[in-house]
Amino acid sequence: MRLGICGGSFDPFHRGHLDPVLAARATMQWDRILYVPACLQPFKPERAIASAYDRFAMAVLATESRDDLGVSKLELERGSISYSVETLEALRTEMPNATFDWIIGDDNLSRLDRWKSIDRIFELANFVVLSRLTSGAGEVALVPELLQSRIGSARARSRCGTIIFAENRTVPVSSTEIRERVRDGRPIDEFVDPRVSRYIHQYQLYREAHS
Repeated sequence: MRLGICGGSFDPFHRGHLDPVLAARATMQWDRILYVPACLQPFKPERAIASAYDRFAMAVLATESRDDLGVSKLELERGSISYSVETLEALRTEMPNATFDWIIGDDNLSRLDRWKSIDRIFELANFVVLSRLTSGAGEVALVPELLQSRIGSARARSRCGTIIFAENRTVPVSSTEIRERVRDGRPIDEFVDPRVSRYIHQYQLYREAHS
């Protein structure tokens, strides 16, 4: 089984979290994609604006129409800083024979060598990069020098240890922009699933300004 794993705050969950991942799926040959909402991200020490329950609920609403997508409570139930290595260790216990591809954006590449227990992560999974770039040279330049030897292809990758640049479409939207739109009373239906939009408005999320 090949599992694509996508972590993040999902505050809120939007098309930018879904469409690029689905676009990369054919190349990566994932059997299933698992979204893992973070409790508290290491490189974003501020708390998410919506509660853990609300962020989990919005992720479920955005993915529930597809049987091949799932949402995990692993990091939310842990209740502390969400370290990918701990999540992967837990998933490996549950699925000892699966291939794990941890999905990240290319904006995370420059500090990838700073992730907790990065060597252990590479023993557990590959990294799949959703890239906005078209130049191979540009992609390599983003990867820390010590990790550049790990760059490989989707077809030739093994169960772990490789960095792969995926083919994907981009969606020019961010969670910050969506929250600003809600606060300003502007429409968000273009960027989020209708069920997520209804949830946000029903529970009056993101109405107040936050720093």
